[in-house]
Amino acid sequence: MSVSRLFASGFLALILSLLPVVAITAAAQETQSEIKKLILPGEAFLIAERPAFILWPAAENRRKPQPWICYAPTLAGYPDEHEKWMHEQFLAAGIAVAGIDVGEAYGSPQGRELFTKLYDELTTRRGFAKKPCLLGRSRGGLWVTSWAAENTDKVAGIAGIYPVFDLRTYPKIENAAKAYGLTGAELESQLDRHNPIARVPTLAKAKIPALFIHGDEDVVVPLKENSAEFAAKYQAAGAGEAVTLIVAKGQGHNFWEGFFRCQELIDFAISRARVGAGIED
Repeated sequence: MSVSRLFASGFLALILSLLPVVAITAAAQETQSEIKKLILPGEAFLIAERPAFILWPAAENRRKPQPWICYAPTLAGYPDEHEKWMHEQFLAAGIAVAGIDVGEAYGSPQGRELFTKLYDELTTRRGFAKKPCLLGRSRGGLWVTSWAAENTDKVAGIAGIYPVFDLRTYPKIENAAKAYGLTGAELESQLDRHNPIARVPTLAKAKIPALFIHGDEDVVVPLKENSAEFAAKYQAAGAGEAVTLIVAKGQGHNFWEGFFRCQELIDFAISRARVGAGIED
């Protein structure tokens, strides 16, 4: 056999040997996209049959333990394109972003249990830091704050973009009750146990740093009953120095770019995630 024919035969064999690898990789990518579509490079997978995700920093920016931000709400469309620049800043700083789709749980015990499953998966099997910074956008505030109140030793900080803390303002008691497996009257009588705003003193006692940006014309998630009340409870508990509230003048519950390009919030989340991983700035 001539050298040229031998070379061609060997090259063809190499190509054929690689085809299964290419097919497997393509299938894996397709499976991941079916689980969850991501706005940035990362990984989608299932935990307890629920979609979960990680947005990964570039390989050269990763660490052990991996500092991270736990994001909510991880619904089908979130994180969304409006947040893309913000998440790019996190990844560029070496901070991973992760979340789990708990459905419209509104901070319910079932949702909190799934948050714990995500936390356990990342911290025990994937080398993530024991104390993430939590980030809740809108109703995601209910998710992260309710979990934080029961896991103060596992939280480095809480950040929020017009976050909900009071179930009575959103989604309203009757709507939230379904997620809790209760009637409206039953949930109303148990708000001291379930309503995140009622549990803020626990966070204040632990002096968990918090920073929120919230519009003063928000009629969907009113500033006064949510972020402002959160800050007031910190003040009343003697932890006022641990909370920062940025009021976006003239803004409501919308896609104003300033919510998602708030440098103070980005710096806070990065800093707290680093602290949670034991990294000194």
